[in-house]
Amino acid sequence: MSGALSGLRVLDFSHLLFGPFATQMLGDLGADVIKVERPVSGDLYRDLPPFFNRKVGDFENPSFLAWNRNKRSLAVDLKNPEGKKLLQDIAATADVFVQNFRPGVLDRLGFGYEDLSRINPRLIYCSGSGYGESGPYLERPGQDLLLQGLSGIMSMTGRAGVSPTPLGVAIADQLGSYHMIYGILAALYHREKTGRGQKVEVDLFRALIAHQTQEFVTTLNTGRVFERPSSGIAHPGMPAPFGVYQTRDGFLNIAMNPFAKLVEALEAPELARFDDAEALFDRRDEAHAAIEAVTQTRTTAAWMERLLAFDLWCGEVLRQEEVPDDPQVKHMDAFTSYQHPVIGEVKTVNVPITLSETPGKVERHAPMVGEHTVEILAELGFDGERIAALRASGAVWVHPKADAAAA
Repeated sequence: MSGALSGLRVLDFSHLLFGPFATQMLGDLGADVIKVERPVSGDLYRDLPPFFNRKVGDFENPSFLAWNRNKRSLAVDLKNPEGKKLLQDIAATADVFVQNFRPGVLDRLGFGYEDLSRINPRLIYCSGSGYGESGPYLERPGQDLLLQGLSGIMSMTGRAGVSPTPLGVAIADQLGSYHMIYGILAALYHREKTGRGQKVEVDLFRALIAHQTQEFVTTLNTGRVFERPSSGIAHPGMPAPFGVYQTRDGFLNIAMNPFAKLVEALEAPELARFDDAEALFDRRDEAHAAIEAVTQTRTTAAWMERLLAFDLWCGEVLRQEEVPDDPQVKHMDAFTSYQHPVIGEVKTVNVPITLSETPGKVERHAPMVGEHTVEILAELGFDGERIAALRASGAVWVHPKADAAAA
């Protein structure tokens, strides 16, 4: 069974997370993703210090493994004239080109949108940046943490009296990747109707702003601003009980609920003093403390059983190591694994969407640098002599383990 995007060739010049996650999603759905890497060292993620300073199998950065499955690696020197010509020839056959270099870098190397669209007018050229491709922040580093601060999302998170709190994941990069996907798919549909490609520009700043739309619409149109609560209320615009509560053995989330019904379920009639819309907001920290004094008397499981019996919105707070064992997670096959030629088994998150006719799947491990250089060039019609000449000139590079496997 072919994937939904089978037959689509993606030339992936991106690195780190923003870009590679987007191209991985395309690969999960069947696209042929050719990851262009620097000879020997490859993607920047391969050499950056990994979390916990631990590589998987003492070989690969887990962050690289996370965002680069279902791709093939072509190691080419962009500054080598033969390497540059080779990549321009491949771009002439590609459907999609993805890059997240700083604005202007690829233009100077001859791989800007104007350069490649002259070679291939049908090409969808997706360009990712931190702050767009012009403006006063053009030279600023576009890193996730910095964008969380600038976009306002950090000031919405955490408790009053402490520093603004960044999210525990690279949310800007990942939302930017999803914006790449919807821009690319929209451009592909337009090309089906017109035969013309186009440039898709995505930046992390607008991605984070877009995902605060309800908050910005509120503040821009009411004249009020959000202030973080000092308790565990989970959103600065929400009243009690919306938040996280300590139990006897862990934590419990309680969302929007009829307060009188919650009071009944908690068997705490003294909480009825807060049962007023204004009080639940103006006195939300006090209400949170009073509710938490009750939730601490029982285990999370006991409270879940009781609150769900009252049809209240609630949920456990799981530690990350507990998530794969959750029964719903198992039912959804949210995690999977694949075999890597050096590491062996690599456990990972599965394709997160379901298509009835063309399901996505993990078919390729995250590649080694230049693992598929010879394979890709042979598919493109290069004979052994030409490939050998490119290797000898330093235009392309092949991972030694790939050479050994082919021998």
